[in-house]
Amino acid sequence: MRLAYAQEAHGKEGLERLIASLTPEHQALLEARVLPHAWAPMELFIALNVNADRLFAAGDLASCVTMGAWAAQRSLPTLFRIFYRLGTPMFIFGKAAKLWSAHYDSGRLEAISVGSNAVQLRLHDVEPPHRAHCLSVLGWARRSIEMSGGQVTTADEVRCRTRGEGPPCELQ
Repeated sequence: MRLAYAQEAHGKEGLERLIASLTPEHQALLEARVLPHAWAPMELFIALNVNADRLFAAGDLASCVTMGAWAAQRSLPTLFRIFYRLGTPMFIFGKAAKLWSAHYDSGRLEAISVGSNAVQLRLHDVEPPHRAHCLSVLGWARRSIEMSGGQVTTADEVRCRTRGEGPPCELQ
């Protein structure tokens, strides 16, 4: 998804710059992928986020939230959009927790209802931990709430392993 984001947001030249910024090993992984949406290792996902943020934004990882939101909007087939319109944020995050292993090879997502209008997401045992991933999940979660008809008043990192807080990482 990060390659599609780079191309849509920054054109073919931006996509080429992002790929060129990767290590030769990561470039080889991209070349070896047969399907455009094939699973990729976490290290490659992190490198794409970090490098895209450095190349196209301030380099502080804040754009990872934007990329995560873009991915939520872009990746949902029409059928799932119906569930987003009919489901509550807790329902959607519960389904996402069950599908975690389809997208990642480590860790798990836990969704916890906090009061009547809030959900907390906990990221357990994601390896390697990286703030770019947490921020990407935060952006995906924000956009998911909006797509389900909810209103986001606040959405923040509460705790992050990369800052010595936790485990687990927490988003609320």
